Amino acid sequence: MKKVYILLLSSLLLTTACDNDLDQAPPNIASSDSLEDFDGILNAAYYYQLGSVTPMAVMGDFRADNALMIEEPYPSFDRFTSELPIMEDQFFRPFYSALYKSILSANNVIDNSSDATHVGEAKFLRALSYFKLVRVFGDVPVNLSPAPSTTDTSILERQPADDVYNNVIIPDLTDAIAALDTEIVDGRASKYAAQGLLGKVYVQRGNFASAEPHLAAVVNGASAAGIELVTSGFADIFGVENDLNSEILFATQVSSSIEDEYGFTEFWSWSAGLDTKSLDPLDTDLIAAFDASPGDLRRAVTINEADLMSPKFPQTGGPDHDWIELRLADVILLYAETLNENGSSEEDVLDVLDPIRTRAGLAPLDHTVLNTQALVRQAIQDERRLELAFEGQRWFDLVRTGSVDAEMGETVNSNYHLFPIPISEILATGGVITQNPGY
Repeated sequence: MKKVYILLLSSLLLTTACDNDLDQAPPNIASSDSLEDFDGILNAAYYYQLGSVTPMAVMGDFRADNALMIEEPYPSFDRFTSELPIMEDQFFRPFYSALYKSILSANNVIDNSSDATHVGEAKFLRALSYFKLVRVFGDVPVNLSPAPSTTDTSILERQPADDVYNNVIIPDLTDAIAALDTEIVDGRASKYAAQGLLGKVYVQRGNFASAEPHLAAVVNGASAAGIELVTSGFADIFGVENDLNSEILFATQVSSSIEDEYGFTEFWSWSAGLDTKSLDPLDTDLIAAFDASPGDLRRAVTINEADLMSPKFPQTGGPDHDWIELRLADVILLYAETLNENGSSEEDVLDVLDPIRTRAGLAPLDHTVLNTQALVRQAIQDERRLELAFEGQRWFDLVRTGSVDAEMGETVNSNYHLFPIPISEILATGGVITQNPGY
């Protein structure tokens, strides 16, 4: 049975000291310096990731060429113009708010708990939160305190994304790797989850030399901890009955027994076309991508061409589907990309993909045909698209690889590689938090 964090109501809810999401405090039973058990606060840091799940899913696939909106004004996701802030209430505000709540809870554990494992988990969650924020918004405010000042507005100023990576995300994940065990306990953060995420962070930064040892450690060592590709079939990765399967390095756990703060259509219904804003969400460009991969067993799991939707997350048990934040296939693909960028031979790089392609019912890629770094690079990106479609990855892959224009078939102003800061945050801070260019 899936393990879900049981949360005390007192550690679930955050009261707002002012109108800004950075400036909040958990209503603890006692002050943080007198607490000895931070289980509830740590569980709150896990819980608040829920609010980021559906916005991330929509931004990752509906902004890209995997899915599209139908009902106005939601096709703003498919138009690279200044109109996207109109989506604030349903996507950007809940995403922003949930992650800063998770960060605040994590800060409380990091600063006050004497349990090294709990602190490691909290640092993983804080790094994950800031990684999501910088990929979506670029420069963001940074709060590393469990009790931020209500009068010092400097903490509200957006910090350069480079600084957030170098001063928060990378150090937090490095600390988490040192603090956590390789074994995954009840789906909580583990050493390999932190190492895989750090490798992904370095790939995002284009630092392939630093990424390689972390990704290699997961690919080559994770099996000892029971982490391995699901070989029974691609469909067996998804669906409620497959939550926390052997391939999952980390997932945000979802349960119908725990109320989700996100009050709109959830990710499994978006992909299946059960929201009127996109009754036929499947982009025909993704159909064409599968057409170019004949015999691919992932096709039937990922797309339903007749109904123009994705059955990847079945509606049966939808409210209990976990959201996969990182799985082994993602890490393997990133590792292959890293080897290619670091100058390994085409044969060695493509060999890394063999287990993924075998599971998909496909033959290994031929290194005598894909015989240049550029050809291998494109093959890996094509493989990522088919493997990870409707898992919130596509748009962020296009941006980091500089492929937006080529894949979207138009010249996209780089301002629109990022998403708009919630206007409510800008207003609540009197303009201390600023908007992204173009919005």
